Amino acid sequence: MKMKIKLLCIVILSIGNQAYAQNTQGFFLNGDQTKTAPVPGDYIKYNQPTSAVSVDITVDYGKVTGKVSKYIYGNNTNPYMSNIVGQSELLNDIKTLQPQILRYPGGNLSNVFFWNAAPGEKQADVPDTILYGDNREKKPERIWYGRDEDVNTLSLNNYYATLKQTNSTGIICVNYGYARYGTGTNPVQKAAHLAADWVRHDHGRTRFWEVGNENYGAWQAGFQIDTAQNKDHQPRYITGQLYGAHFKVFADSMKAAARQVGATIYIGAVIIETPKEKSWEGEIEKNWNAGFFKMAHNTADFFIVHSYYTPYNQNSSASLILNTATAETAKIIAYMHQLTHDYHVDIKPVALTEWNIFASGSKQACSYINGIHAAIVLGELAKNKYGMASRWDLANGYSEGNDHGMFSKGDEPGIPLWNPRPVYYYMYYFQKFFGDQLIESSVSGSSDVLVYASRFSSGEVGLVIINKGLSQQTMHIKTENFIPGKRYYLYTLTGGNDNGEFSQKVFVNGQGGKYEAGGVSAVEKIKSFSALTGKRITVSSPGYSVQYVLIENEKIK
Repeated sequence: MKMKIKLLCIVILSIGNQAYAQNTQGFFLNGDQTKTAPVPGDYIKYNQPTSAVSVDITVDYGKVTGKVSKYIYGNNTNPYMSNIVGQSELLNDIKTLQPQILRYPGGNLSNVFFWNAAPGEKQADVPDTILYGDNREKKPERIWYGRDEDVNTLSLNNYYATLKQTNSTGIICVNYGYARYGTGTNPVQKAAHLAADWVRHDHGRTRFWEVGNENYGAWQAGFQIDTAQNKDHQPRYITGQLYGAHFKVFADSMKAAARQVGATIYIGAVIIETPKEKSWEGEIEKNWNAGFFKMAHNTADFFIVHSYYTPYNQNSSASLILNTATAETAKIIAYMHQLTHDYHVDIKPVALTEWNIFASGSKQACSYINGIHAAIVLGELAKNKYGMASRWDLANGYSEGNDHGMFSKGDEPGIPLWNPRPVYYYMYYFQKFFGDQLIESSVSGSSDVLVYASRFSSGEVGLVIINKGLSQQTMHIKTENFIPGKRYYLYTLTGGNDNGEFSQKVFVNGQGGKYEAGGVSAVEKIKSFSALTGKRITVSSPGYSVQYVLIENEKIK
């Protein structure tokens, strides 16, 4: 009970004290964050529902509750997806999506990635077999190379080209595992120097950097090392305290390199996102954060967290999946405040550099339900003031429908290469029709309805309305301290009748695609519905649907 009261107080503090809460966004709000609403020039007449109103939504334009970081819409690239710039269809879809930020090179393989090497140039101090902490077979490690220009890989040069052609910012995860498994006389200095050399090579193109990926996990290279080959007396298994000590070395080297090239960079540290208290969770995970802060204290510029929301490898229901989006997103932020309080360190911006769902068995990951989940997550990221987030990932592998990829890799039966999955459409419309400032909103009539309200710097109101229940709702939208303009615009996203709860299809204003999965091509060409604001604004919301609403401002001509 004492812990629950403590957590509650922290949550209230983070919500009630605006300046304190904003620290979880920090420098991710630097630069131009303003947005101009994309008011549709062409539309289809929307016949407002005539059924009785079941849900009332109130939006207060005058009560701004915070800024929305443009970096919450990000995604993950990876070296095994393709060179991207040579895939025109994929590249154009990413441009249209406007993710704002793209992470590289991973993922787990970040800890075996050598940015400046080509295939065949393995460092002499990298052992042929790298140990992990799980029960995988011991075999020669596959090393990944930044100078691998094969068409099926994403080289460092092509990553930079992708950023430029999609107008995206980068976030780079450097190889921390090398500091553990390297067999040289000082592997930590060697790995930190490799990271610093990347900063120098980058020469200011990238501001956001991560030291390692999920290094507390038994599935990471360097979690366990062969102490007989290690020359600086490191322990067999990693700890948070060891990572904290090494993080300081990396940060010093990387910041010095940035100063040499006149760049400003921000370096994030790997933090476990929620308390680890279950019996099957190891002592390394349970003690990771305490050990890290004991050694690194305030060295990190931001906190890196990952969440796959649902229970691991369980055949979770749609309702369970959707409910995790609100609960887990808020829990992580509350825990970050608790950690900094407990270990007497400063709160830092929070970056969710990987997120998705772990649900499996019914093709949940490839379904429109995962799209609805993504829409809720984005709303909660904005509401809880995350500085940055990158979904995992652009392309992965079908795996019988358990694919985290936003695009098909061409291994899904009957589905062409790079066909967008339903989640693409949900994230596209969210980024497009959500403004740069959060405003206050409330809902009455149904606990299944969530509303995320925003306003654009250009004056319009942008709403994301989510019906996570099975019943159709008729919604009345009331605005306060705002005079609606002539029209409002609407996109409604729903699923199909295939695959039970987990349709692999998405329909936008009733329009679907020609394949058995995904949606229509050329999403940007789908016309919105539009109606006159008149005496009231009403929207029909089917069960398991998302509405993206844009309301003109009477003062904007």
